[in-house]
Amino acid sequence: MSGEVCQLRESVLACDGHALVLGGPGSGKTTLALRKTIKRIKEGMLPGQTALFLSFSRAAVARILDAARLEANKEEQDQLSIQTFHSFFWDILKAHAYLLGAPRKLTILLPQDEKALSGGLDEEDEEWDEWIAERARLFREDGRIAFDLFAPNAADLLAASGYLRSSIARRHPIIIVDEAQDTGQHAWRCIEMLAPHTQIICLADLEQQIFDYLPGVGPERVAAIRATLNPHEVDLGTQNHRSPDSEILAFGNDILAGKVRGGPYKGVSSLSYRPEKPPPNWNHVLRRALHELFQAVEAQSGAQPETIAILVSNNRSALKMSNGLNALGSYVGKAISHKLLFDEAEALLSARFAAFLLEPKNLTEIESDVATSMEMIAAAKSSTGQGKAAVAKLLEQANKIRHGKSLSINIANSLRSVISNLHLTNFTGDPAKDWLTVKHVLRATNQAELVRVASQLDFLVAFRRGDRISAGLASEWLRDGAYTNARAVLDLALAQEQILDGVEAPARIQIMNVHKAKGKQFDGVIVVREARRTQDSVESSFVWRGDMPPFSKSRRLLRVAVTRAKVHALILNPQWPSCPLLKWHKFKKG
Repeated sequence: MSGEVCQLRESVLACDGHALVLGGPGSGKTTLALRKTIKRIKEGMLPGQTALFLSFSRAAVARILDAARLEANKEEQDQLSIQTFHSFFWDILKAHAYLLGAPRKLTILLPQDEKALSGGLDEEDEEWDEWIAERARLFREDGRIAFDLFAPNAADLLAASGYLRSSIARRHPIIIVDEAQDTGQHAWRCIEMLAPHTQIICLADLEQQIFDYLPGVGPERVAAIRATLNPHEVDLGTQNHRSPDSEILAFGNDILAGKVRGGPYKGVSSLSYRPEKPPPNWNHVLRRALHELFQAVEAQSGAQPETIAILVSNNRSALKMSNGLNALGSYVGKAISHKLLFDEAEALLSARFAAFLLEPKNLTEIESDVATSMEMIAAAKSSTGQGKAAVAKLLEQANKIRHGKSLSINIANSLRSVISNLHLTNFTGDPAKDWLTVKHVLRATNQAELVRVASQLDFLVAFRRGDRISAGLASEWLRDGAYTNARAVLDLALAQEQILDGVEAPARIQIMNVHKAKGKQFDGVIVVREARRTQDSVESSFVWRGDMPPFSKSRRLLRVAVTRAKVHALILNPQWPSCPLLKWHKFKKG
């Protein structure tokens, strides 16, 4: 480490006021912030006071927790509060939202439920303003609050109460804002209001700003930090502690600059495959890719990789990769354990329906259960924003059944069969196995809506999505010998995992889209480029849809993807089409 960089770091440690630390991936921003907080703790933080770390993502929270275990002893760790913004805001709202006129008891409106209630609306739809008004009503009158309303309502509370601002500042005499470049307008407003009362340390990397499509997020955020806080500012530049013995970061920076060199980069390689029709045999392609990646990581680090990510452009591709690994498991004779990370409202609402089917049934009430099933299927379909006529028809039919009319339509008959068969099934008490039983029974009906539900359940990969779900269901079984409250268990687990305090030990192999990879790091990364077929041509999946030359957004995303790797990044590269972001000459041996 150069003397100049040491001086920069020491200046942050000595700073008594606000600070802004800039730096690229792996430059040591988080470690420096931790050492700063530990210094504050040792200087005499009072009992009950904690240094607050706020981050945009749970992945970053997990990374900071890992770093804290290396930098701080047990007593010091006890005085660190490491949270997502949403978790922090939720704590404020649970205690004080009644001051805004909301009921004293709040419940979270999960994203999948919001999608179902709104009919899959987004900001471009004409009815969006009506949904915004309805969402506000749900909060004020029913105490159901959507995640998007956490930050603005927390900001309103802080604006209304000087006592609350000073109380939070007394509890947290130093606040570190991680990924500050991605802080939205309401979250930043909260930081602004707390700044006069506590020390703020912002960590930022403008080149990682891939959420600038969200409201209030943009290049102006760092400018606002400078203007509001007048911070002591240091720039750690491109010094790389994540992958110091490689040229991974240099490769990422060259992608961003549009100047990828013709020669190889240490720690980066590519593996080509044919994207012809029919589609590639992904179990074969992934087998080759994993073999090469394992070899590369071991050659460069002297050890097998502990964590690997397979990064793709969208959820559908992520599912293809997951299915490919599952098929590969059958080929090599043992399961290829992995975790599929996804963001899919329809899949989660389908999971709630599956949880309902796990719950014990009384066949004398089967018609009511059929109606409930149809309503849940309608909610899942509604979340996609498509098939509105089919959703309305399902709800109409469910309503008729509830009013005593016996319907002999295909879906009602299939649901009666599913409910009856599962009622007679001896569940094992193993949530993963029983989940698969439900999925197989649904698929065996050959009824279109139920087969679609079964296919959506594939996203959850037999509960590998979260240990909380399986543990909660297992507890239900141990208590009752049945999955009595399966839906409640599922909803609680998803709320905790998505927002509140869910930080799991990472699976060895994880599959996700690039947006979900932000804030994470892995020993090895496989970045999958696909041949994306359109009506008129074949395009590179590395180019974000609608992105135009010089492809600034696409370049930022690809840089984020490759720089998740600590030791080696491998590009799975179709032989065609060419990619405007890259030059591949002599790249294979990197």
